[in-house]
Amino acid sequence: MARHLVWWRSSPVAPWPREPAEWSKLVERVRAVYGIVLLASLLVLLSAVAVRGFEGAIEACRTIYIRADGSISPSTAKITCVDNVTYVFTDSNQDSIVVQRDNIVIDGAGYTLRGKHLWNSRGIDLAGRRNVRIKNVEIKEFFFGVWLKTSSHNSIYANKITINKVGIRLSNSSSNSISTNNITANMDYNIYLEYSSNNSILGNNIAAKKVWVSTLYYSFFGICLRHSSSNIICGNNMTNSEYGLQLSSSSNNNISRNNIANNTYGILLWKSSANAIYGNNASDNDYGIVLTHSSDNTVCHDNFMDNTKQVYSHNSRNVWDDGYPSGGNYWSDYKDKHPDAEELNESGIWDMSYVVDENNQDNYPLANPWVPKQAAPPPPQEGVPLWMQRQLWAIAAAILILAGAVYILKKIVTGKQPTRRDRGSRSSDSSLRTRLSKQYGKDGLRS
Repeated sequence: MARHLVWWRSSPVAPWPREPAEWSKLVERVRAVYGIVLLASLLVLLSAVAVRGFEGAIEACRTIYIRADGSISPSTAKITCVDNVTYVFTDSNQDSIVVQRDNIVIDGAGYTLRGKHLWNSRGIDLAGRRNVRIKNVEIKEFFFGVWLKTSSHNSIYANKITINKVGIRLSNSSSNSISTNNITANMDYNIYLEYSSNNSILGNNIAAKKVWVSTLYYSFFGICLRHSSSNIICGNNMTNSEYGLQLSSSSNNNISRNNIANNTYGILLWKSSANAIYGNNASDNDYGIVLTHSSDNTVCHDNFMDNTKQVYSHNSRNVWDDGYPSGGNYWSDYKDKHPDAEELNESGIWDMSYVVDENNQDNYPLANPWVPKQAAPPPPQEGVPLWMQRQLWAIAAAILILAGAVYILKKIVTGKQPTRRDRGSRSSDSSLRTRLSKQYGKDGLRS
């Protein structure tokens, strides 16, 4: 386009083309300019039509409120409730739900809550709420799928949250649970926490994918924590994002047993300390784990497999193993770095350290991928005769006490008590003996 503009500015002072070939070039240029103008006009027209239709759709829908008194507004919302506690979708709803009541359940019943890609729109707004449960609903096409601010003890589980700008956002919120959700293709963040603590993010499937045909939107962050501490992130599947898991200025978080694969950065820590990162699988990422200005973190029993670069550390000093014989991490490129290494006494630990840099090394790298151990039942008491075991005597004593109680109860119930007639007859017998004694003496003879 710039080339054509230059050509038109210079054309008044340039000589007119005289050769047929020059005329052909001029015609081609003019056609190109007209083509571009026509295409731009068509795009503007289509945009105007789309905006007009979009505005009409916005006018047709209204924000849904679950009021503090339990009522639903507007009454036309496709949600029913009979006890002011459980609110159940009867069909898909359009536009946001603002919750103003605590201690309730919102059950989507498999239906969809759908937005219109409006700036700062919120699928379900839980600002300031406590003890609200959200389940079985698909939330899509909002700026924030679920919004929590100064919210606590809420549960978001078994939902599908997709194609939002941010899937779930927590701000200044604590003690909330996000579990077993399918959170995919949210453009910036799938789950985002800031200034939030003591929350649990468990067992979610968090993945990115291209969402609109004309653009290449995808999730930049699977899970992102900023200025957040003491959260538990466990058992999640985080794939296909720019950052699978990022911690920024966050500390004392527990990150365990997650599967983090096919991201640009599997795990990234920035100015974060005292986090426990263990039992995770980081595989097929460009970078398995990156730590920058982050120290005093513990990274052990993780499996770093087939990442382009397994680990990168800058201005950081961290712990990479749990000592011997517990061990450190599994590194799939270990034998490439140390082909002569040998296993220590069949312990599953290599005899040479895995060096990250001059300040960081895994002293007891694992020879095989780490697998979580199942809890074993308590061992039997060895060397103690059966008759001396306390449990046996306790059971025997209980049986004896129970048997005694049953015996006494049976005697009380079945034992015969003297009746009034019995007491009367006994009295008559005594009187008779007295009269006979007077009449016949002790020997029964009449005097």
